[in-house]
Amino acid sequence: MTKRFLLLLASLLASPALPAQPGMAQATPDPGFAGCLATLQAAAARQGISADRFAALTVGLQPDPGVLPLLDAQPEFTTPIWDYLAALVDTQRVEDGQAMLARHRALLDRLSSEYGVDPATIVAVWGVESDYGRVFGKRPLLQSLATLSCAGRRQPFFRSELLALLKLIDQGDLRAEGLTGSWAGAFGHTQFMPSTYARIAVDGDGDGRRDLVASIPDALASTANYLKRAGWRSGEPWGIEVRVPAGFNPAKAGRTQRRPLADWRALGVTTLQGNAITPAGVAADARAALLLPAGNKGPALLVFRNYDAIYSYNAAESYALAIATLADLLRGGDGLATAWPTDDPGLGRYERRQLQSLLVARGHAIGQVDGMIGTASRRAIQAEQQRLGWARADGRAGRRILQALQADPVPAAASTRFTLPSNHQQLARSPAVRSTSTVQQIQGVTSGQFQGLDAWLVETPQATAAISVFGGQLLSYVPRGGQDVMWLSPRRADLPTPIRGGSPVCWPYFGRQGQGNDVPSHGFVRTLPWELKQARKLVDGNIELTLAPPVLDNLALRLQMVVTVGATLQQQLITENTGTVPATITQALHNYFRVGDAGRVDVDGVDGLEYLDKYENYAQSRRQQGPWNLRDPRDPGRSDRIYTGAGGRYVLRDPVLKRRITLETQGSRALVAWNPGAEAAAGMADVGDGWRDYVCLEAANAGPDVVTIPAGGRHMLQQTLSVQPL
Repeated sequence: MTKRFLLLLASLLASPALPAQPGMAQATPDPGFAGCLATLQAAAARQGISADRFAALTVGLQPDPGVLPLLDAQPEFTTPIWDYLAALVDTQRVEDGQAMLARHRALLDRLSSEYGVDPATIVAVWGVESDYGRVFGKRPLLQSLATLSCAGRRQPFFRSELLALLKLIDQGDLRAEGLTGSWAGAFGHTQFMPSTYARIAVDGDGDGRRDLVASIPDALASTANYLKRAGWRSGEPWGIEVRVPAGFNPAKAGRTQRRPLADWRALGVTTLQGNAITPAGVAADARAALLLPAGNKGPALLVFRNYDAIYSYNAAESYALAIATLADLLRGGDGLATAWPTDDPGLGRYERRQLQSLLVARGHAIGQVDGMIGTASRRAIQAEQQRLGWARADGRAGRRILQALQADPVPAAASTRFTLPSNHQQLARSPAVRSTSTVQQIQGVTSGQFQGLDAWLVETPQATAAISVFGGQLLSYVPRGGQDVMWLSPRRADLPTPIRGGSPVCWPYFGRQGQGNDVPSHGFVRTLPWELKQARKLVDGNIELTLAPPVLDNLALRLQMVVTVGATLQQQLITENTGTVPATITQALHNYFRVGDAGRVDVDGVDGLEYLDKYENYAQSRRQQGPWNLRDPRDPGRSDRIYTGAGGRYVLRDPVLKRRITLETQGSRALVAWNPGAEAAAGMADVGDGWRDYVCLEAANAGPDVVTIPAGGRHMLQQTLSVQPL
């Protein structure tokens, strides 16, 4: 490694104008890094990797300086133990782990029989390492390992890992394309390092390959094999929580200071109940070590040989304790009984989302309510700490600020109670005013009919669309060369009955949220004739329409919808408050997406979100596990849910029509997922057996996601639809 290369990396780290671009070649390759790669090529050749193969795998490779600071910032060594465990051993990880135990019971029982490792421990490793396959790491492995092989304090270690990875790729075990992982080179479901992969990985599904990235059986079998080879003893516990006497000398604690159980008893170590320590499954003369992760005032743990096997997976006490305590909880245990010595314990993901929701309710713009505490959340916490008069406003997301905000709640805004506008019935019976612009002169926009409904028909080089005059709702969107994205009921009733299908506009309230029975369901505008205010062709060939419902008496709100048709379809609902007082609304774009079989569809983007279930009268919050589908064992065959704190990007995967529909939203923190299922659809004249042909995913402000618009203010709900092959 040259001095020039070190100076280059230092300048990259210091300059925000030169961010790391993982996987992208720089305009001017650094000769120092190139020289380091040349040295590595010679080492690779000694392991049987040809010069041409090495060059093909490293072509365009440039260093990622962002990995270097992480050498000294590993959370296992820098985060307080109570925060580390709160994040990794939280309610969500326990619930998801229990679901994985049930889902893979047959596989786990087979592995337990073969390797002697209990299912809960195998699943706990999976949960801590990748959150059950959700988080593999985003850094390109070759780039990270090449950087660490040429700079930093552990170059020999990372060089051996890089060479192991190159060999795995060269032998066909792995593909280089798209191979990502942690900054240090761990990857796959259970985050093996390349050298560990080469030594330990096994074929768990019998397909002749060891694929720890795409095969759950391979990953879990390899983890069981690792623990077995690390000395796991079947039937023995990893450890037990104990009590140490007052004045105990902490110098006697430590993982490597093993003593016979009799010695610990002689030193006054007892069970939590004060009895003699005689742990089940452990020999009477077994040797054990005492851990005091937070000193004498925190939990005390007597650990045995199986703890060492877990520790060998990643040599950090906090990491090993995370797996061990998670496994206990997955078995139905109660967790650690002794409190950590802090007045501000850390938060799990569910509690962090609660905290973020409380911050949003107080008007803080923190972005998504996703349980990820970033700069915006910390600044909002700091502001609340200052408002509460705390001496130390440090922005910490701990239990103390959560409890303080829970004890000082902000009343949830209630939807404005609307009355039926006096001209609503007259407008609903009035003839349609198609346009105040000369639409015939706008190329690509015509007035006509779509499946018997008066509509504006749009044609661009990339797609066609149809928008109904009645209700202003999108009826059809067909990307070029594809099938219709929207479903329209062939059994729909005659107008003025609302049109079943397409994308009805529910405004200024969703369902009857906050309303009485004196107003129609889903708002005022879906049964009124809309008007085309403007149509224009954009420079990219897309066409933009601006539409609006008629002005309603006694309603100080004005609505317009902007629809842009092209390779994607974008809709914007823009609400203006022309009154003198704030107005609180709910709303939705009630999308009916056409699918091949609703029972086989999956929707990504909702995993881990809280939802309210209409079939439970929205009485309690539940948490989604995995993608949405109609196969959910909690309530199979039907769905009517409002997902709250939603992130704004959802992907509907349709294996029958072989496509993905992506729905992206802005100005919304809610998603409604609805399909009535066979039983309820049988009683719906305009659905019947058509329930299998659609899934409703609705961009919404609904449930707790209400929108208060100040006098003179405006709000925009936006959705963007796109289609990709599956």
